[in-house]
Amino acid sequence: MPEEFDHLSDNEKLKVENEFLKMKMMLESGAEFTSMSNEMEIPPELENQFLNYVAEFERQYQQQKTITVFDKIGRPTHFKPAAEIPDNEIENSWTELSVYLNKYSIHLDVCSPNIPVRELYRFTVEELFAHEMDDMDIPGMNTGFIYDEFHPDLVYDNTRSAKENCISPILKKEPLEWTHHFNTENLRLNQHSPLSIEAFKQLVNQFKLAYDEMELAELNEPKCEIDNKQCSVIGSYQLAATIGKDGVTLAGAWKVLLELDEKFGYWNITGVIIEGIDF
Repeated sequence: MPEEFDHLSDNEKLKVENEFLKMKMMLESGAEFTSMSNEMEIPPELENQFLNYVAEFERQYQQQKTITVFDKIGRPTHFKPAAEIPDNEIENSWTELSVYLNKYSIHLDVCSPNIPVRELYRFTVEELFAHEMDDMDIPGMNTGFIYDEFHPDLVYDNTRSAKENCISPILKKEPLEWTHHFNTENLRLNQHSPLSIEAFKQLVNQFKLAYDEMELAELNEPKCEIDNKQCSVIGSYQLAATIGKDGVTLAGAWKVLLELDEKFGYWNITGVIIEGIDF
């Protein structure tokens, strides 16, 4: 730092350096910074660490270098093919491989509970090792991979979507608002079809207004069937509701229909049928 700043305290020098880094990033990459109230002011040391981290990230990212995962982790030769590992050793082998990846700040996660350890090991050695990744070396930075993004478990994904993004929100007292996983047109709700997403939400929310309280007492584990680009998830429910002081129990089977959007690769909800409810 220039001599004219020698009279400043260490804390003040850090503040000056931080402002310089911000100005440099604004000029070079168009970064934007918002001012914060004194109550939320970040300590200069922490802000300096963050700014230097971002600056180094930008510098390395602009180089656009890639490397295979195998090369990134030093081209190890001691990991056997999955087929050569006995069943009673595969858990330890996967743990050893996972720990080894973590040493290089690489992590593999999986969402579906249906993926066995042997498959995770096989995928890592046979596929992930050959995968290209950004070649960046920044302390504290991790690279994460998700198995499901390479090999989706459609039964698990569509079942979860039907329960968590459709049936459960419909059978709760709160208004249905978040419909990101639905088609926007040509929807079905029981006997109503075709519906826009706004008309679908209006029917659902009108149903909710009839009850003072609603509590989903039971939502069983459904069955999922996939036929090419069509999918149906079938289950049952039990809903405890109140109208004034009177209790009401609604129960029956439900079905959620999904369809593959080939353009974007997503499965969208296209229809909902719930027995025991008159929408």
